[in-house]
Parts: sequence; C-alpha cells; structure tokens
Amino acid sequence: MNDTPRIRTFLSCTLLAVTVTAAATACAGSDGHPLSAKAYDAADQLAVNAPADGAKADPEKPLEITAKGDDGRITDVTATDASGRHLAGELTADGQRWRSTVALAAGARYTVRVATEDGDGAPGARTFTFETAPAKRGLTATFGPQAGTYGVGQPITADLSLPVKDPKARAVVERALKVRSTPAVEGAWYWVDDKKLHFRPKEYWPAGALVTVTGNLDGLKVGDKLYGGASKPLKLTIGDRIEAIADAGSHYMTVKRNGEVINTIPVTTGKPGFSTRNGVKVILGKEYYVRMRGTSIGIAEGSSESYDLPVYYATRVTWSGEYVHAAPWSVGSQGVANVSHGCVGMSTGNAAWFYETVRPGDIVRVVNSIGETMDTFGNGFGDWNLSWDKWREGSALVEAAGSPVAPTEKARLRPSI
Repeated sequence: MNDTPRIRTFLSCTLLAVTVTAAATACAGSDGHPLSAKAYDAADQLAVNAPADGAKADPEKPLEITAKGDDGRITDVTATDASGRHLAGELTADGQRWRSTVALAAGARYTVRVATEDGDGAPGARTFTFETAPAKRGLTATFGPQAGTYGVGQPITADLSLPVKDPKARAVVERALKVRSTPAVEGAWYWVDDKKLHFRPKEYWPAGALVTVTGNLDGLKVGDKLYGGASKPLKLTIGDRIEAIADAGSHYMTVKRNGEVINTIPVTTGKPGFSTRNGVKVILGKEYYVRMRGTSIGIAEGSSESYDLPVYYATRVTWSGEYVHAAPWSVGSQGVANVSHGCVGMSTGNAAWFYETVRPGDIVRVVNSIGETMDTFGNGFGDWNLSWDKWREGSALVEAAGSPVAPTEKARLRPSI
C-alpha cells in the first residue's frame, strides 16, 4: 500500500493555509486597500448650483453636482426632503455630473449626500443642505366625508382648490392622494371634473375597516408653476355592512346586516310618471322632520299632484329629495302598489326602525322599478352603478387599454465601470 498521495495532499493544504494567512496579514497592514480608509471631505472636489448663502433655490431649476478636475468622480448621490421624499436624478457614466431628473419641491429643505472617489480609489464624501423658494400658487385637497363611522358604500371625495385639466398634472395629483385601508382593498380614484375626485374600492369596504386618506401634495410640482400645498388627512371607520333592497315589483324592502336578513318591510315606491330611480344609492344623511312640497320636484302648486306634507324619520338618498321615510297616509298601499312621488314610503314604526338602524354610507338598492338608473354623480353617490372597468377609466393613472401609466421618475444611476 502506497501512502505517498496522502503526504502530498497534506503538504498542499499546509502551503495553502500559509498563503491565506500571509494574504490576510497584508490586508490588515498600513498599506490596505484605499476603500478601507475613512472617507475624506470632498467639498473642494465638487461644484453645486444650489445657493450657499442662505438664499432660496428656484424649484423650477434642476439640482446639478459636478466633479472638479480629472482626478476624481462622483459615485453616488442621495437627496431627500424633510418628508423623506427622494429626489430622482441621473449620474453620467464617467461620474463627472449628477443632475436631478424630476422637479424639486417648493418650500422644501433638502439634505444631499454625495459619495466620491479620487484617482487612487480612495472614498470621499460631502453632505450639504439647501432650501427652495415657496410656491406662489398652492394646490390643496379637502377630503370628505367628515371623520367618523360610515357604511360600506361610502366613497371618499377630494375637492381641489384649483382646477387641474392636463392629464399629466392629473396623474401627479392622483399619485399624491393616498388611501390606505386595513384590511387592504383594491380601489381607484375617478375624476368627476377638473376639481373633484371620488375614490371607491372595487367592492364595498370591508365591515370594520379603518381607512386613512392623505394628500402628499405639499411642495410637489403639479404643472407649470403650480405646486401642491398641505392637505389635512382624514380617518374613517367602516361599520357593519347594512344593505336595504327595495323591490318596486314586490313592494317589499329587505334589510340585511353582514349578509343576514334582519327585517322585511312592506313599502310603496314611485308611481308611473314619478318612478323611483333604480340602482345603488348611498345614504347621505338622516332628518327626523322634513317638510316636503311638490313644488320642489316641479309639481305645480294647486295641481292634482300637488302636496305639502310634514314627513318624519326621513333618510336621504339623493340631493334632489329622494328619501326612505314614514308615509302613514299610504299604509293601505304599502306591500301592494306604488303610489309615491319617487320616495320609498313605509309605516311610521318601520321608518323609525330603519332610521335608527342605518347610518350615512349604508346602501339602499332599488330594483324592478320602471324608473331610470341613479346618476353616477351630481345627485348623491351613485358611484357603485359603474362597473369596475368603467370606474378605472376615470383614473388618470390608467390608460384606455387598462394598463397602469408608468411613472416618469428615473432611478438613480451609478456610473458604469
């Protein structure tokens, strides 16, 4: 038996260990790699176009950082404002210049950290701060409804202080309007007009959800010389899922809580010529007493259809005057025929129960009426009568084909080696 190969293997391993030890000793010595050294102050190697005398920088102009001379280069730049927002920028391949690629925020304070290296590869660093001038015009958003607890159908509204028409500017605004729900939901904003947006989930809000709305517009460039201002955040709580289905064909209303039927009520809806609107409506508010007049819906005073009545337990579902309310004068027709001028009428006892059971944001859905479908906007919240695909088309972040619009910001780039 020959043991020579074993001896050779042992000797080779010994030599390898000696070699590794020697290399480790060399790295730990005073002549180590330049990158292991403490970063030097690179202030003298850089030129910056931001004012250094306390003056405010023009947010319309990009931030530029340039390496002086040929014996060094920029390796990385990080710029953030006081809110933690990063300023995107682009670094040339040779590391000689970094330039911001998106607009600076107005009225903001930036902290900029620059990393460099000299001709020998030794690292340098410079940190500086500067402020931008405030905007002359500020776009703000006012969110609705007021803070509180609402039903699962409650849309979020955003009223802008100035009109926004340009599609690119709308995209900037929409990205800054954040809606966060716990549990999470899929949702989108819809531009109702140049100054108003609505937000709704794909499906109704989950019962018990916590919703927070924020507008991260402050200082953000929206359009030509137009910047965002501060917007007050909003917090909502979503209650139980209350749905009332008023069937104009059977003359009954079924009320559900979290999917379980809790009451079935005989009702009367709009008679021919005054048919109740079909579709989903969101409860807008509750009024214990309302004086209802036919003149408010275009009925001439003194005509055969004229009326002037005190109405109790009135739950409003449209701004034009459609309610679910007590109608003691039509109890004989409730559950049998449609005799109202468009409202859903019921006995005083049933109306009082309904009034106490529901809250703003709960759902009232009318089916089997010969009336038109509830308007999507303008007469309350008909938002849920649009399909999800149609709703998404109202977003500035979704193209006609349904694909998200790509962000315009570029990531920071390191120079190629």
